[in-house]
Amino acid sequence: MERIPEPELMDDPAQARAYAAADFSEPHDRFVALFGECFPGIAVTGPVLDLGCGPGDIACRFAQAHPRCSVLGVDGSDAMIAEGERLVTARGLAGRIRFHRARLPCALPGGPYATVICNSLLHHLRDPAVLWETLRAAAARGARVLVMDLLRPATEQRARELVTRYAGDEPEILRRDFFHSLLAAYRPEEVWGQLEAARLSHLRIQVVSDRHFIVHGCL
Repeated sequence: MERIPEPELMDDPAQARAYAAADFSEPHDRFVALFGECFPGIAVTGPVLDLGCGPGDIACRFAQAHPRCSVLGVDGSDAMIAEGERLVTARGLAGRIRFHRARLPCALPGGPYATVICNSLLHHLRDPAVLWETLRAAAARGARVLVMDLLRPATEQRARELVTRYAGDEPEILRRDFFHSLLAAYRPEEVWGQLEAARLSHLRIQVVSDRHFIVHGCL
């Protein structure tokens, strides 16, 4: 199935509220656990960069798992950042997580970062090189990197089956977005080509579920 791009930004307040209210505990806890599996025994300290942070749930979970770090969440959507600020306050993490509105590529404050995380941003980008260029510019030498994203299925029918399995009980807006995101996602071989073009081929690609892959390693 050919990739079908979707809008880069989720800037509808109703859309942002739906994402903030949804229960993503399973994939988001899995993201934090995968970081520990990819970098065992590492104590994360200092500033962490979260690219495409959305409403901030992963930033919060990562900060709670690594209490000696702080997180800068970057997103291009004002609506998502507003939801993130509410979530951070509600979870008592306002002193450790802050947000920066920016549409990549751009210079980011506070770098270079020894840890860079990113969940579900790549499939939104019409030019995937934007993510890898930003990562190279913002990360310190030897930085730990974990990127997780959706895996494009072979057919639209398979995409609909995944939506039914994992979002069947969610509001229509989330089911619709999940379906479109699956169609917009990249395949591992496409991501490998992106990494080679960005001179990041030393990073590893690993399929970790029926709908997710990760890219991880040290710069």
